[in-house]
Amino acid sequence: MPLSVAIITRNAASQLESCLASVTFAEEVVVVDSGSTDGTVELATRRGARVIAKEWLGFGPQKQFAVESASHDWVLCLDADESLSEELRESIIGELKSPRGSSTPCRAATVSGALAQARRGLSDWSVRLFHRKHAHWGSESVHEKVASALPVLRLRGDLLHDSAETLEKYLDKQNRYTSLQAESLRAAGRRANVLQLVLSPSLRFIKFYLLRLGFLDGVPAWCTSP
Repeated sequence: MPLSVAIITRNAASQLESCLASVTFAEEVVVVDSGSTDGTVELATRRGARVIAKEWLGFGPQKQFAVESASHDWVLCLDADESLSEELRESIIGELKSPRGSSTPCRAATVSGALAQARRGLSDWSVRLFHRKHAHWGSESVHEKVASALPVLRLRGDLLHDSAETLEKYLDKQNRYTSLQAESLRAAGRRANVLQLVLSPSLRFIKFYLLRLGFLDGVPAWCTSP
């Protein structure tokens, strides 16, 4: 079954190579770039991707634009700092060859994602493989999600997430994300009270570092737990 890989980028040359190397089985790779100046476009072109320049729309709309720009209905959506494990790659190939359930509708598939250095405590599930006639990215500018009209199935394997080259860049990325989320919540008329500001960070730390066993990964998990 034909598959397109959709990736959004901006100055991602240092991480994109691993991403592209993990999806060589796909018939098409579409890279939607929003103004890279570090050689990202040249790298993607050299690796055989079809590159489209597009001004930044926000995470959800940008990813949906990439999906709509693909040639095939089955789309695997990745970030430039993500790559497929061997097990996940084989799972996706197997799913496309012999889909579970009915052969016609979409089965949006979820894969395990994690920070490279803190996998135990911070792994999560994300919808990334879907048929675009039955699923789509939401309009959120940050913390975007795929909405599916059909039940979501799980794939075996890990989606490996190389979140940042350094702690400084990781924290800078998180600061940008939280600012975007704050702006989005404010536009929606939502406000945080003092109790939420005090309790929410502590409860999230307990959830990810303690309950999800992030402490087993030592210092990296301590530094990157929410």
